[in-house]
Amino acid sequence: MCSTEHLRATLRLFLADNVGTKTFHRLVEAFGDVISATNASPSAWKRVKGIGPKTLDALKSVTDEDIDSELAEAERLGVKILCMYDEVSPEDSEYPQQLRNIYSPPPLLYVRGRIEPNDAVSLGIVGSRRCTYYGAEQAERFGSLLGRAGFTVLSGGARGIDTAAHRGALAAGGRTIAVMGCGLSHTYPPENEKLFEEIVRDDRGALVSELPMRTAVLAGNFPTRNRIISGLGLGVLVIEAAVPSGALITAREAAEQGRTVFALPGRVDSPTSAGTNKLIREGAHVVVELDDILDPLGEVGRRLTPDDPPPLALPDMNETESSVYKALENGAMTLDEIVYRTECDTPKVAASMTMLVLRGVIVQQPGNIFARKAR
Repeated sequence: MCSTEHLRATLRLFLADNVGTKTFHRLVEAFGDVISATNASPSAWKRVKGIGPKTLDALKSVTDEDIDSELAEAERLGVKILCMYDEVSPEDSEYPQQLRNIYSPPPLLYVRGRIEPNDAVSLGIVGSRRCTYYGAEQAERFGSLLGRAGFTVLSGGARGIDTAAHRGALAAGGRTIAVMGCGLSHTYPPENEKLFEEIVRDDRGALVSELPMRTAVLAGNFPTRNRIISGLGLGVLVIEAAVPSGALITAREAAEQGRTVFALPGRVDSPTSAGTNKLIREGAHVVVELDDILDPLGEVGRRLTPDDPPPLALPDMNETESSVYKALENGAMTLDEIVYRTECDTPKVAASMTMLVLRGVIVQQPGNIFARKAR
């Protein structure tokens, strides 16, 4: 456990303007530990790479009152502050072990709620804030499937795909962690206040940030937090992402961290799916059902494969999709047989089949034969 002295020493460096994560780690490396780095003289600080006049002034300007104010704000909101450089062995520390080995790990992790040891078995779901109905539906579906399988669902708490993924995990009785791009004194987006409260109040996960409590919502904070979403999990599933996008940054971070990258295919003419389709062309694992995630995860996936799979959640269907699904109630069929049974135009049936396969309720078998997915 991080002692009060150790935490205050960490905050004295961490709260200084211009001391980012890289500079913080350089200071600790230069002086051997956090307390020694904090107690070093200004002349010694100047000899550390990256410490210019502005950063030096910032380090000298942090006061005991600044630290007291930060600790009081965290206590007011029930936020626990975890130190990467704490005084216990990594195995006994509350700081997530999986974050210690990523590039530029956060020196401090602010946690509202609780991170449990089992949360190491987790997967990120990320994607567009301006997602389509299909994207939101799939994010909630996979959030639910992963939650039921025993995964903790990681995402960024943002509008669109993130929100749907968190909701899916909660609806399935699972756990979820929202990695925020602002300090935990802020609620962003404001319409997710009830969602965040549900996560914390019902002990269903945590809100997490690497930023000081009162850090405002700034666009530049969001790309850097993506390495935490990918770093906490075994992999990342990207659902609807444009080119460029924050979701693709998360996927790149995941690949660099040695995590597994998954992508849900989308419409080839949709800008919101251009990024996911690009990931697939570059080698990401294609996902249309839970097994597409479990299989590449090897032993972890085998242990989490449900013995009794949950009932299949059926999406809302248009008239043609409903006819196609009903036609398959008596067994597998070819596309021509489905057209004959439904008495619908071939192009409409083909389009519906594609959507139902992507939604995971119908599977395509060898020989262009289609069947309902087993419940």
